[in-house]
Amino acid sequence: MNPTLDLLQDLIRRPSITPEDAGCQQLIGARLQAAGFTVRHIRLGDTDNLWATHGNGAPLVAFAGHTDVVPPGDEALWQSPPFAPTIRDGNLYGRGAADMKAGVAAMTVALERLAATAHNGTLALLLTSDEEGDGIHGTQAVLQQLREEGTHIDYAIVGEPSCRAQLGDQARHGRRGSLHLHLTIHGKQGHVAYPANARNPIHALAAVIHRLTATVWDSGNAHFPPTSFQVSNITGGSGAENVVPASAACKMNWRYNNQHHSGHLQQKTIALIEPLMEERETRAEYQWKLAGEPFLTENTALMQALRSAVARHCGTGLDYDTGGGTSDARFLAKGGTATIEFGPVGSSLHQIDEHVRVADLAPLAAIYEDTVRELWQRLKR
Repeated sequence: MNPTLDLLQDLIRRPSITPEDAGCQQLIGARLQAAGFTVRHIRLGDTDNLWATHGNGAPLVAFAGHTDVVPPGDEALWQSPPFAPTIRDGNLYGRGAADMKAGVAAMTVALERLAATAHNGTLALLLTSDEEGDGIHGTQAVLQQLREEGTHIDYAIVGEPSCRAQLGDQARHGRRGSLHLHLTIHGKQGHVAYPANARNPIHALAAVIHRLTATVWDSGNAHFPPTSFQVSNITGGSGAENVVPASAACKMNWRYNNQHHSGHLQQKTIALIEPLMEERETRAEYQWKLAGEPFLTENTALMQALRSAVARHCGTGLDYDTGGGTSDARFLAKGGTATIEFGPVGSSLHQIDEHVRVADLAPLAAIYEDTVRELWQRLKR
């Protein structure tokens, strides 16, 4: 019997393309309610959220995750239908198998087992259906509501797929920040044969990109790599070969470490750009979008407990890392919660034929369960 596999298959059958939940949280909520949890379904905007608790008082130890998945893409490219869980060669295939319904299924099973024995403090589960989308009405909104109610989460495990090649080889104890800039340069339209009568915004934009890509933002540190700057889109021109356009635009992104905050990067960027605008008699228009500030969890009992549980069930050493994109862990860490991410191998997430190893599912639930039990023991010392 493998209850994690059974639940995971039930979850994959539900086509919960963001922000749809497709009944996943109702299924999980009913199971946890039967296990003695108090379950709240919180609908905000177009997003379904679930907050389930067992016990009372501190410490409040929560698992967190999302039930929504990205679209499957061209289903004809899948070897089996994306929402029909299929086992082949020891792998379970289906959209969301790795990101992150395996983690959700395993943490649900772990919570059922943990609630079956007496414990101090509070166990909790936080789920949203809008992690893969805008995230406006998901985890961050529920956490704000919980804070207003006086609830503070002390420790959190987010079940994102964190492992590289095998279960237990990597967890994350931090993430880089992500800052977007939509930059528009306004110049003066004119004929290409009369450049003195025009102010070319494309030339100005090229100078800006050159300056920003040549900038060394930092050298990184013991936990984070150097800050990365990338340009993802450029637009400009009317299509006519003989017209200098009135404006040009591009989209930029910084993935930055904890040596910066978003305000500092904005100020530095503007200071680099504005002299170029003055030199070329053009004007810059800035539209900033912050996806999340960096966070780092260091030397906590939770990190030690996870490492111990992984050693017990996988026989491997666990590395902590801060790579990857952003996740809802940033919202938990922002509220002062000691937050780590641990889940299955994520090499196939968001891809055609997404999958997880069937043999990893039972150990994943056991690691979650034993991490909490080990944490409780460490907190008593």
